[in-house]
Amino acid sequence: MTTSDPGAGQALLLSVDVGSTSARAGVFDTHGHMLATASTAITVHRPQAEHAEHASTQIWEAVGTSVRKAIAASAQPAARIAGVAFDATCSLVMLDAAGSPVTVSTTGDDAINVVMWADHRATEEACQLTATGHRVLDYVGGTMSPEMQLPKLLWLKRHQPAAWARYGMALDLADFLVWKATDSLTASACTVTCKWTYLNHEDVGWQQDFLEAIGLGELQRSLRVPARALPVGGRAGDLSAATAREWGLRPGIAVAVAMIDAHAGALGVLGATPAGERDQRLALIAGTSNCHMALSAEARRVPGVWGPYFGALTPDAWLNEGGQSASGALLDHILDSHAASATLGNDRHGQMANHILQRREDLGPDYASEILVVPDFHGNRSPLARPDVRGIVWGQDMDNSIDGLARLYHAAAVGIAYGTRHIIDQLNARGYRIERLHLTGGHAKSPLLVGLYADATGCEVILPREADGVLLGTALLAATAAGLFPDLRSAGQAMVHADAHVMPDPRTRTRHQRGYAAFRRLLDQRQELLDILHPPGTAD
Repeated sequence: MTTSDPGAGQALLLSVDVGSTSARAGVFDTHGHMLATASTAITVHRPQAEHAEHASTQIWEAVGTSVRKAIAASAQPAARIAGVAFDATCSLVMLDAAGSPVTVSTTGDDAINVVMWADHRATEEACQLTATGHRVLDYVGGTMSPEMQLPKLLWLKRHQPAAWARYGMALDLADFLVWKATDSLTASACTVTCKWTYLNHEDVGWQQDFLEAIGLGELQRSLRVPARALPVGGRAGDLSAATAREWGLRPGIAVAVAMIDAHAGALGVLGATPAGERDQRLALIAGTSNCHMALSAEARRVPGVWGPYFGALTPDAWLNEGGQSASGALLDHILDSHAASATLGNDRHGQMANHILQRREDLGPDYASEILVVPDFHGNRSPLARPDVRGIVWGQDMDNSIDGLARLYHAAAVGIAYGTRHIIDQLNARGYRIERLHLTGGHAKSPLLVGLYADATGCEVILPREADGVLLGTALLAATAAGLFPDLRSAGQAMVHADAHVMPDPRTRTRHQRGYAAFRRLLDQRQELLDILHPPGTAD
């Protein structure tokens, strides 16, 4: 789908994103216009509760299919592509020393060799790593998450000893894609700083005493984890002849240091932010889950919020990262669990949003305020850092009509926005002054959700000109690696542009002041009930 005329001879960029359920490719010009995009589905395997897995071979094949389709759809000569960049979910890829897949699954199937980011099998290991009290925890919000890679690796070592003996390589998924494209084994400062406890601000990034203490001292020795991370915005290597031939590109073009998908999305909306306004802006990458990215000139330790990470988003800034493990996935669950959703047709979320917006117009801003939802159905990533807690629905009745579903759906969406407000409160308590949300991802396409983020947080919501902030941010990496811009900031100024600004509706202010106060009280009451049901210090 061509969106602009890039002009004869202008360099183009290839951007690849691997998400939870698909591999996507986009072709961009150096003004930040996406000329074409294509997507190919990938499979999520769930052999047990809390287990979520992929096959790296299927992922790479899906990447190739999407790349070829996107290049064809752009109607531009492939020879004009000057740089390639990848982003991916923070999933863990396990291979043998020759680079062949080795199983991570309880099924024993070697094809299934990727522990997906959403996999929570390593919750116990994460708690044990937190209990070490090691100083690396100061740079992950004080608490290790089961969504990070070291707990997952420790689980594999304990529970899959036969597979562990065969492992010869361990890579973050984004770094795996770079390796496949270049034959160069590298680690991005984004991936290993955010998910592997690498301290990018120190001369020696890996804290070997910590790795030895937790039983993973062999990472560099046996699993070929690189000793040093490469800076974002840099060049990881050259496109190999084999990959170039497979994709129809020129061999030797620049392949960028990769990023985690949410971080690429943040770069795609914050890339043009003046340094003096960093404290006021938050990137919100909202889709299946939500990620919240805030940049600062100095390190800020925010309890329950990941980071501070140095150089994980831009080479010169510290990053704090909040998140909600289930946001769009929670809205899917609400629809899947209610009989009335069968009447909504194929565009369930769009139909639901239209119904709610009409009801709010008829009934006013207090619509559905009698229902409260705490959206932690898959745990609380931030700011409580409690993967073990679960969600709450307060005020639910027995109305099984379409409007009963709409009120519950609306309450869940409000709860997601309140969760974002809770994260903003924690950031602001530690030196930020968040006033603007730069929103990208699937939620940016929903007028209902866009409005709720503005109303419930009291922040201005800024929507980007290029709706796909993740692919755009990855294109910035490709442009910089190819030498088309001197640095990421220059690339951002040329390629990142705002399209619309949504202000909070003042008519909803009182409703959300009350609703948020009740939301915070529910969080306290949940903890009180947990202490009754499972007193601290008891075995259960």
